[in-house]
Amino acid sequence: MKNSKALLQVFFSAMIIFVLSQCTASANTSNGNEKTFIVGPETADCNGVVPMKCLQVKETPAGNWTNFYSNIEGFTYEPGFEYVLKVKTEKIENPPADGSSIKYTLIKQVSKIKK
Repeated sequence: MKNSKALLQVFFSAMIIFVLSQCTASANTSNGNEKTFIVGPETADCNGVVPMKCLQVKETPAGNWTNFYSNIEGFTYEPGFEYVLKVKTEKIENPPADGSSIKYTLIKQVSKIKK
């Protein structure tokens, strides 16, 4: 009887650990739609459908600046500042032919530093 009781305790402990690990995994997956962007202090000339000004963005401090052709909903850019932003990305089901297939929404402005 003691062995079966110990076996049940081990089994239930293992099940609890399994269930908790699955909850953590699904919580991390929901963050898969979040990115951190570093936005540069100056815009650059770029060509979309028409010539325009693009934000300069990189995802890591060591990364290269790239033209960002989209808009970040909820973010107001001010030249002369470098920003670190936490951004939510959502796939757009039927994007316009001249638009992005990803919608970017500001979650949090982490920092704004005068440059």
